[in-house]
Amino acid sequence: MRPRQSRRRGTVAALVGSLLALSAGQTAGALQATAATPAPTTTAASVDATQDQAARAIARSLTDSAWRTRVRHAALTSDEVPVTALAGRAGGGLKATLAAADRRIATAKGLDAKVGPLLRLRLGSDSMRGALTSGTAPWVAPATSDDDATTVVAYDSRGRAHTLDARHTPAHPVYVVDIDGSKALAAGLDVLDEQFRRYGLASGASAAKPQADASKRAQAAGGGFWTSRITAVELSDDEEPWVKGDAEIYTLVTGFGHDGQVRVDPVDMPYLDNDGTVYRPNQILVNWSNYKYNLADAVMMEEDGSTNYRDLAKAIATALLTITDQGTYIPLVNAVLDAIPNDWWTDDPDYVDSWYTLAQSDNGTRYGARANGWMTVEPYFVQEF
Repeated sequence: MRPRQSRRRGTVAALVGSLLALSAGQTAGALQATAATPAPTTTAASVDATQDQAARAIARSLTDSAWRTRVRHAALTSDEVPVTALAGRAGGGLKATLAAADRRIATAKGLDAKVGPLLRLRLGSDSMRGALTSGTAPWVAPATSDDDATTVVAYDSRGRAHTLDARHTPAHPVYVVDIDGSKALAAGLDVLDEQFRRYGLASGASAAKPQADASKRAQAAGGGFWTSRITAVELSDDEEPWVKGDAEIYTLVTGFGHDGQVRVDPVDMPYLDNDGTVYRPNQILVNWSNYKYNLADAVMMEEDGSTNYRDLAKAIATALLTITDQGTYIPLVNAVLDAIPNDWWTDDPDYVDSWYTLAQSDNGTRYGARANGWMTVEPYFVQEF
C-alpha cells in the first residue's frame, strides 16, 4: 500500500506554497506574458491512455509461449521489470510499440527525451506468485491514476477485458504496467529546477549539499554546519488501490534564504515505500546554513505518475506574487492554499503531510499537520574536514 491521503487542491497548493522564490519586479510581467494555463486533465488522460494501450499490447503478446515464460521469470525474480528493454526479445513489433509509448509519456509529463524508457511491469501482489508459478495465464492491467477508483480493468491474451475490485487484491495473477516513479521523479525535479531558474524562481540545491556561500559561512562559524536529521519516520495507511504499488516520496523544505528571498530545498526520500512501516534513515532534512532564520517548513509530496513538470512550473510562476522577508519568520505553506482552482489537478503530485515551523533546536517526534505521518528529528552537526 502507498502512504498518502490525496486532496488534489491541497496537493498543488502545498507545493506552490513551498516554492515561493519568485524574483521581485522584473519577472512578473514576463511570466504573465509567457505562461499559459495548461489544461487540468491533459497529462493524466494522456498517461492513463498510453498505459492502457501498452497493457493491451503486452497482454496480446503473451500468446507466444516462449515470451510468456520469459516475462513470467522476470516478474517472479524482480520487483520491477523494465519491460521496453525486455521486449527486445519479443516478436510482433512489441518493443517499437512500447518505445513509442515511452516517448508519449515523457512528452506528456514534460520530461526531456533523454530520460529514456519509463514503462515498467510488475506483479500486482506477492499473493499472486503461487498462481503465476503454477502456470495460470496472467492478465495485464494499466495502473490507474485515480486514488478513488473502485474497479480495475485487466486484459487477457485474447484482448478480453476483466473488471477487478480495486480495493481487494484478486487471486488471479495480474501484471501491472505503470511508470518507473523513481526515474520520473528524478528527471522531473531536474525539469522543475531548470524551469524555476528560467522564470526567475530561486530553487536551492539539495539539503545535503550547501551552496558555496553557505559553505563559506559554515567554515567561518567553526568548520561545519548544523542540520536537522530524520532518525525515524512513518506514514499512515490510506487503503489505496492494490494496483497503485509503492510510493515515490519527496519533501520540499522551505524558508527564507540569507538574501531575504524564499527558497526551496527538495529532499528525495526513496526509502518511503510503504505505509505503516517505521523507517530509520538518519537522513538530513534541513541544512540550516542555507536559511536566514532558525525556522523552516517541510511539505511532503508524492509523485503520482501524471505530473507535467513544465506545466507545473508555469502554474507556480504565473500564480505567485512576490513574498518578501518582513524581518520575522512567517510560515509559507498557507500563503497560497487558494491560489490554484479546485479543478486544476486530478491526481498529480499528491500532498502527503506538512510540518510547520521546524526549529533548528527540535529534538524529538513531530506529527504532521494532517495527522498522516510523524517523524523524529534531532540536531546534527556536519563537521567539515
